[in-house]
Amino acid sequence: MKIKGIVKALVGVGLISHLSACGTLLYPERKGQTDGRIDPGVAAMNGVGLLLFVIPGLVAFAVDFHNGTIYLPNSGAVDGEDDGVYALRNEGPLTYQQAQKMIEQHTGKTIDMRTAEQKTLRAMNAKAIAEQLKQAQQTAN
Repeated sequence: MKIKGIVKALVGVGLISHLSACGTLLYPERKGQTDGRIDPGVAAMNGVGLLLFVIPGLVAFAVDFHNGTIYLPNSGAVDGEDDGVYALRNEGPLTYQQAQKMIEQHTGKTIDMRTAEQKTLRAMNAKAIAEQLKQAQQTAN
């Protein structure tokens, strides 16, 4: 009988503490992020807490958003940081001539797209494209 009570208490405390701010407990190194892409795993765990226990679920979301631990690492821009990577928007299919013209207008430099190394990236917004460009630039170096 005593063991059942102790196990129940431990499971209860563990569940409540885990659901109260799972991103903060699981990823303390993420504290201080201000924005970025939301980590679906942390959001799902917080959502489970919201479904099972409304108050701890709300607390979990509030704490994770406040601490920034709900965001994926390196998915947000740091204010004032210019890494030299830019995303240019184009509607519809992009031809080599259009790309060359857009780059020349943005940089002021003439380039030859026939000799340039190219990679196609698709994303939902400019921030996601910029992140993909950063990753591609890091793998190229």
